[in-house]
Amino acid sequence: MKNAKRLVLLVLLVALAWAFFVLDGPQWLTLAGLKAGLDQFSAWKNISPALLGLAFGGVYVLVTALSLPGAAILTLAAGAIFGLLWGTVIASFASTLGATLAFWSARYLLRDWVQARFGNRLKPINEGVARDGAFYLFTLRLVPVFPFFLINLLMGLVPIRSLTFYWVSQLGMLAGTLVYVNAGTQLAQIDSLAGIVSPGVMLSFVLLGVFPLIAKSVLGWLQRRRVYARWTRPRSYDRNLIVIGAGAAGLVTAYIGAAVKARVTLVEAHKMGGDCLNYGCVPNKALIKSAKLAAQMRHADHYGLAAVAPQFSFRQVMARVHEVIRAIAPHDSVERYQSLGVEVLQGYGRVIDPWTVEIEAADGSKQRLTTRSIVIAAGAQPVVPPLPGLDAVGYVTSDTLWDTFAQLDTAPARLVVLGGGPIGCELSQSFARLGCSVTQIEMGPRIMAREDVEVSELARASLARDGVDVLTGHKALRCEREERNGTTHKYIVVEREGVERRIEFDALVCAVGRVARLQGYGLEALGIPTQRTVVTNEYLETLYPNIYAAGDVAGPYQFTHTAAHQAWYAAVNALFGHFKRFKVDYSVIPWATFIDPEVARVGLNEQEAKEKGVAYEATRYGIDDLDRAIADGAAYGLVKVLTVPGKDRILGVTIVGEHAADLLAEFVLAMRHGLGLSKILGTIHTYPTLAEANKYAAGEWKRAHAPQQVLAWLQRYHAWRRKNHNAPLASPGTKP
Repeated sequence: MKNAKRLVLLVLLVALAWAFFVLDGPQWLTLAGLKAGLDQFSAWKNISPALLGLAFGGVYVLVTALSLPGAAILTLAAGAIFGLLWGTVIASFASTLGATLAFWSARYLLRDWVQARFGNRLKPINEGVARDGAFYLFTLRLVPVFPFFLINLLMGLVPIRSLTFYWVSQLGMLAGTLVYVNAGTQLAQIDSLAGIVSPGVMLSFVLLGVFPLIAKSVLGWLQRRRVYARWTRPRSYDRNLIVIGAGAAGLVTAYIGAAVKARVTLVEAHKMGGDCLNYGCVPNKALIKSAKLAAQMRHADHYGLAAVAPQFSFRQVMARVHEVIRAIAPHDSVERYQSLGVEVLQGYGRVIDPWTVEIEAADGSKQRLTTRSIVIAAGAQPVVPPLPGLDAVGYVTSDTLWDTFAQLDTAPARLVVLGGGPIGCELSQSFARLGCSVTQIEMGPRIMAREDVEVSELARASLARDGVDVLTGHKALRCEREERNGTTHKYIVVEREGVERRIEFDALVCAVGRVARLQGYGLEALGIPTQRTVVTNEYLETLYPNIYAAGDVAGPYQFTHTAAHQAWYAAVNALFGHFKRFKVDYSVIPWATFIDPEVARVGLNEQEAKEKGVAYEATRYGIDDLDRAIADGAAYGLVKVLTVPGKDRILGVTIVGEHAADLLAEFVLAMRHGLGLSKILGTIHTYPTLAEANKYAAGEWKRAHAPQQVLAWLQRYHAWRRKNHNAPLASPGTKP
């Protein structure tokens, strides 16, 4: 019965909308139509103003309820016909009543279906609307970023009360209605070209133009007043900026702040340089280099030399890793940043209120500093899976393995690496090259799942060549420990398609991902929303406009270079946002996995393009054809470029091969500045270099898009010249 009523209502709405278009409604609801009919409306108004007001209001309600185009023109018409006071009254109540009818229609026809189908995805939205629906709606009404008719329909799908919707809409649309009605009163007075430049008309249209800016400013003031309502702002501030965390994002933020002569305090509880210097990029790449050299020694016969088994001390290899960290550490040291003008405090920073940070030193002493702005750059930490028995057998993470393995005289004979992402792949290959028997376990169907399937398979084949036993589609179930004959045996139990398998190991590395550090910084007490990361807007602002987040703690990327990129926006917006704010630009983000061969990417790959429904052309160049790669014994890999169909505009690039991460920079530059493949093809590349691969990839695109018809005519032209002895031998005026 309910479905039948819904069908009747839907048919009625469609019929009314159809009648509107058939009767040329859009033609009447134009500025020209309004001007043409003003005399007739004036005559009707003289006869019966009340009746005209009711009729006009009814039409306005109907147009708004049916979400038809022309509401803005009707608002102007209200001012032109009824004047400022009564025009505002009629337009305000009619628009709100019509909006509420549209709201009810959407709720009756669609809400049950939408919530049943998308309930889980809509849960956060439903909760937000239930908590702050009136404020959200008022925001949308005050600053019409979205069309009002769309707001009416969408609000009908979420749990906001009808009465709340009505009064908030009435109040929120009032200012805009008043501006439009006032403009309409001036329109009625224009009867010549001279009237267009009259002060009243000019002022009215200026108001139309600046109203969104005024409304946006008012909205910003209301939002700030709302979020800061329970806090007392200090009369003055000790600092301009306090940065919590001295990783990539924190260091760059502090550096920029000091460079523009702000008073900046940088708070770090552990090691300067953060994860990248101490646990990630730097030690990992140092290990990769040693492991690669060991692999080259084993395969020296490929270069005409005698292949040898590398002799080395694992302890010395790990000692070199730490020496590399120590060599780079001065770049991120306390002394350097203090010399740049940054105050560096060792301790745990916790936000007490929107302008106060408490720093607790290692000895337990505390101090509080007030500041204009705060940037949270707390970074991320490894995820440890909730695997039964994991603590009993012991494990290391991508953070802790460097200190733990540095104590070993020999590499673990049997190493299990949990995780098939970039970190897991890099560690698996490196330790296999250093003599470990490595088993890599990935629950998904393939490693490096964010890359194209062919790239993932190339990576798997590369790891397998170095001896890594890659187990994809295997779920880790538990860890077990057994004592036999005074010896401890440790196992991990995995399952695939219902079949369990025990794998014995000497060391276990958890590399299943990293998660933002969200605890201990006072976010909960301030009510700053967090999900997997700190929730920020496009300016990196949190709930409080003077508190920012940058780097891994903010997402969406966990790259050092992205953290540094965000740091510029966080620093500039924090210090100068009252003048001008900048939205973070994620349009061109490169990343690389440093296995051998390297995998580097920027923009879309084929997998993502298909998922997002983006049309593309793929151009490939095999590096096995490149002279320098052949000479270097690195003739493997590919350059794959995605472009807009029929054009050379680059959508994304994937490179697999020697120094792929370095080669990618040319495409990053091209995408960032809108340069197409034709520009790359027209750039001279030194011969012989690996960078020529980029030019040859561009050449492949050019060859595929050669003008075949023109080439056919050219072929005929050259054939004619070969046969015709009277054909000119040189250009006119050229000496023989």
